[in-house]
Amino acid sequence: MTDRDAAFEAYFAARSDAMRGTAYLLCGDWHRAEDLVQQTFTKIYLAWRRIQRHEAMDNYTRQTLVRTFLSERRRGWFRFESVGSPPPEGAVSSGGQADQRLVLLEALAKVPPRQRAVLILRYWEDQSVEQTAALLDCSTGTVKSQAARGLTTLRGVLEEERVR
Repeated sequence: MTDRDAAFEAYFAARSDAMRGTAYLLCGDWHRAEDLVQQTFTKIYLAWRRIQRHEAMDNYTRQTLVRTFLSERRRGWFRFESVGSPPPEGAVSSGGQADQRLVLLEALAKVPPRQRAVLILRYWEDQSVEQTAALLDCSTGTVKSQAARGLTTLRGVLEEERVR
């Protein structure tokens, strides 16, 4: 094993779980999240020897992950089907934090992909507006407007769920 491979292996071992969590938030499916992480780390491995600043890899990895997700969404490679049946009418909620988290994740899946990417980078990954703009290769104004629209969409979806 070369030093390059050992360094990449160490980085993958240290960061793949965190990236898998981010990928899940982007796509809402653990299997697809695994695919996104695999595609992301494959791209990073291929560019590993050209990367000069390995200490700044997290931002590059997040950027690659988000761009891979958005690219797939634009191409329409994936068609989603629900494998489970919806809960019966009048299902009782236990009202716990886990239920709230599931409701939030379901609502987040209904937010358009670019807005969802901004929301996840800003509020889950705790990136600044400037960092998010750099990761998505857009202006800070775009990040702010996408975040505002995404939050409005998310609130609307959550309100619909609350009314049901």
